[in-house]
Amino acid sequence: MRSDLERLKDIQEAINRIEKYAVQGKQEFRANELIQSWILLQLQTIGEAARAMKPETHAQYPEVDWRDIIDFRNLLVHEYFRVDLEIVWQIVENQIPRLKTQIDNILSP
Repeated sequence: MRSDLERLKDIQEAINRIEKYAVQGKQEFRANELIQSWILLQLQTIGEAARAMKPETHAQYPEVDWRDIIDFRNLLVHEYFRVDLEIVWQIVENQIPRLKTQIDNILSP
């Protein structure tokens, strides 16, 4: 069983993977189905890691919007036909940088 620390590192790694391709910009994201799929998979990974953490860990770091992360994961997994690529890109541009800072702060000594 993975620890919450390992799950936080999974989130950090997924963010790094998103950034690797998001740097190409919105136009490339919209045009390239492989990049779309890759980013969606990484967002799902983030949500899955957050969902699997203990409630105590969530309570310890209330600055992270765990509920929204988990809810978005549920949308990706169960209602994928409702996924709006505009919203996904907004998450990549606006939410991922903030989440990266939060996770980096949690993991830094």
